[in-house]
Amino acid sequence: MTIPSSPRTVADAPVAVIGAGLSGLSCAQALLQAGHAVHMFDKSRGPSGRMSTRRGEDPAGPWQCDHGVSCFTASTPEFRAELARWQKEGVAARWDARLARLEGAAWTAPATPQACFVGTPRMTSPAGWLAEGLRLAGDRALAQWQTTVQRLERHGDGWTLTSAEHGPHAVRYGTVLLAVPAPQAVPLLQAAAPAAVSVAAGARMRGSWAVMVRCTAPVDLPCDGAFIHGGPLRWIARDSSKPGRTAPAGTETWLLHASPEWSEAHIEDEPGSVAATLLAAFHALGGPAPAHVQATAHRWRYADTAPALTIGHWWDADHRVGMCGDWLHGGQVEGAWLSGRSLARAVAG
Repeated sequence: MTIPSSPRTVADAPVAVIGAGLSGLSCAQALLQAGHAVHMFDKSRGPSGRMSTRRGEDPAGPWQCDHGVSCFTASTPEFRAELARWQKEGVAARWDARLARLEGAAWTAPATPQACFVGTPRMTSPAGWLAEGLRLAGDRALAQWQTTVQRLERHGDGWTLTSAEHGPHAVRYGTVLLAVPAPQAVPLLQAAAPAAVSVAAGARMRGSWAVMVRCTAPVDLPCDGAFIHGGPLRWIARDSSKPGRTAPAGTETWLLHASPEWSEAHIEDEPGSVAATLLAAFHALGGPAPAHVQATAHRWRYADTAPALTIGHWWDADHRVGMCGDWLHGGQVEGAWLSGRSLARAVAG
């Protein structure tokens, strides 16, 4: 990335976006469209955040499972237009799932089901498409993966950052934007932006355990996705029924999400113990016996916010620091994307 050696003003210097989930990518895309130079950092190996997909191989063959966000909806005109672009590019599609709700022993269908969408061929695809936009922006953008930002410092002529992997970074940024879960924003902004800390510290984020299940035969349940009321499970989904998915003949992949309450109570449990409990609950619903499946557990430490804030984003124009994320915009995929866009508009002025 080519950085101007002497920007005319702090606002002309590059923007640092920390976090490459959907809110950070949405924000970066809008900033590039407004003419800003953008440098994105993320501690993971690539973009997506909780719009994530696990892939692997076991004796039955290769498999994949969307183990974070399972599906999403679109209600606002702005996000519906973005979703239409994703569909045109082939990175999202409608999932015509049979949805259900289980309360007690009764399976019921939703009275007014919403259209559900997924990334194709995996949930990471929309994030990958947005990140490709950074690459196509040439020297106005740079994405740096496997970079864990540990320290931010504010100076009279901008911001500097330090990462665990690379130490102090040489670039002086005019603006710093955090697109990370609220608890991760607090230590980064503690000294430099106490007003932001008061907002982030007020958000109560909860964890979620996810178990990916590879079944050697079709599962005889009356749904492709279901909300579960009671017990450790909150949501189950026949992941292999989504458009664009492939699985070895005769096999299925299911996602099991634990409820926030159960997850928080067991957040430090061993993955094997978590998988055993959720598999037993799945079996009680009519799923396969645990001995007949392969399963992998993953802990999302900050999965949702109860309740999510509704301020959209947070922005300090004087010090040029901001925050975005689904936790600031009502939760969910749509909220994450809208939060990033609204922060970008504030930055662009």
